[in-house]
This record gives sequence, structure tokens and C-alpha cells, in this order.
Amino acid sequence: MAADFTDDEGKKRDGALKLSRRDALKSGALVAAALTHAQSGMAQNVTPRVTPLQVRPAQALVVHTTVNREAVEVEIDVRTSLLDLLRERLALTGAKKGCDHGQCGACTVHVDGRRVASCLTLAAKVEGRQILTIEGLSDGNNLHPMQQAFIDHDALQCGYCTPGQIMAAVACVDEGNAGTPERIREYMSGNICRCGAYVGIVAAIEDAASKMRRG
Repeated sequence: MAADFTDDEGKKRDGALKLSRRDALKSGALVAAALTHAQSGMAQNVTPRVTPLQVRPAQALVVHTTVNREAVEVEIDVRTSLLDLLRERLALTGAKKGCDHGQCGACTVHVDGRRVASCLTLAAKVEGRQILTIEGLSDGNNLHPMQQAFIDHDALQCGYCTPGQIMAAVACVDEGNAGTPERIREYMSGNICRCGAYVGIVAAIEDAASKMRRG
């Protein structure tokens, strides 16, 4: 005989089951809410182990130097590179920011007659020194022999690295390292030409070297 769930006892059992399920759901929701509230309160009371890094403003410094035979007095951040001083503060954009790691030579300038990578030279270090950039290499409208030689021998393509190449080339001759093509290549190896105009560059340096020695 099949069970009859329509009797009073069955209704009581069915009602008890439905009520228990509803109560269980309500209880679960209340427990979850209580746990979330407790965790939130704990998180607010926890002190961070790592405090934010406090960065102090950089100190300002006034630099007195000579750039392309003109006296310069400028206030800089002590972290400023010579390249950024020339390009951003003095508007001398001949020296290029190529790699910013001293590896390509595009930023080459002269400090007291010696070539330097201006991206690795602190501007604070040029106090009282003589700086020469590509803008100051010529004598008015008369090009420096090295500049003219680069034109004559087509020693450039895009021209981005050319100012640094020319400044390094002048130093190469002044240092006495332009006697042979092999020596020129060795002492110009710090200057990269991504266009590959190396044959013309070596020829230009050889040509200009003889004229610079006579001059």
C-alpha cells in the first residue's frame, strides 16, 4: 500500500522539513555576515609592516661654467645630467639622447678638451669647466674641417648620431689616434652608427686629420 502523505502527520513532517531548510539558509547567511564583519574589523586594526618610501625633494645647485665660449650660470637639480642641462635648459640640442647609458656615443661633447658621454656626466661636475658642443665647433659660418669632411665623404645618413660622431672624431685626432684606419676604428668604436656609414666616417677622419694638423 502506497504511503499517504496527505494525513496530518505527513503535513507536520513536510512542514518541519521546509522550516528547517529555511532556518538553515538564514543561519548560514547570518554566520557569513558575522565572519565578514569580523575580518573587516581585524584588517582595520592591522598595522602595515612596510611604510611608504619617503622621497625628499632634490637639492638645488647653481653651476657656473662656460659653454661654447660663453659664460653660463644656471640653477639645476643636483641629479641633472650634463646632457639634460644642454638640451633642456640651454636649448643646445645637437648632442642626442640615444641610449642614455653611455654606450652609443650620440651625446658626446668635450669638457676641458676631452670627450665625454654627457648622459653619464653630472652637470654639477662641470663647475668652472669649459664645455664644447657641436654648436660651438664651427667658426661662425666657416665649418670645422671635420664637419666639412663628413659632408665631403658622405659620412652620414639619418644624421642622428652625426654630432656625437664629429665631436668624437675631433677628439680622436687631437688625441693622436688618427694615424691609421685601424687606429681610427678602434678609438671611434664607442660611437655607433645604426645606418652603417662607417666607411665614410673613417675616410672623413683621415681627410680632416691632415687639415687639422696643418692648421
